[in-house]
Amino acid sequence: MAYIKLCKYEEMTPNIQAKAKPILEKTGKLGEIFELLALDEKIYTATDNMVQSYLLQETRLPYATKERIALLISLENNCTMCVDVHKNIAKMLGMSEEQVEETLQGVDAIDCDESEKVLLRLCLKAGSKENYKTVQEDIDEVKNVGYSELEILEAIAITGYFNYINTLSNVFGLGK
Repeated sequence: MAYIKLCKYEEMTPNIQAKAKPILEKTGKLGEIFELLALDEKIYTATDNMVQSYLLQETRLPYATKERIALLISLENNCTMCVDVHKNIAKMLGMSEEQVEETLQGVDAIDCDESEKVLLRLCLKAGSKENYKTVQEDIDEVKNVGYSELEILEAIAITGYFNYINTLSNVFGLGK
């Protein structure tokens, strides 16, 4: 039960209802995070643009990497709702149950290239309270294993997105 009153479909603006309708038709319900964001159309639109641009559209990073970031950051932030949601999304995007479970065990348990682990470790550092301790050498390490500056920027933007959405979920008691 959320700590504040969430926005039900009937209360949403027409623009947000248009986004909600296909979800309702497909799943029969809206998630609490959707209902929270729907309280303010500007916040909803800004958040939806990030989701569409970074997570749902094909980008420089493969879906599996993006979902690993989602899971690792959400796990680190103890956002159980987001972890549960992204376990399912990861599977919908082609990750196996085993790959999801490996990710939930931490970077070292993931069966992927060492280069991706280097990127994921940077994301975890960037997502922490001590992200200000990131130095040039951290970025260079990721570049040296083959990632471009734009791929690194995308990974860190996704990390920032999950810190943002995890904060909203945790502060407002979503999924509890």
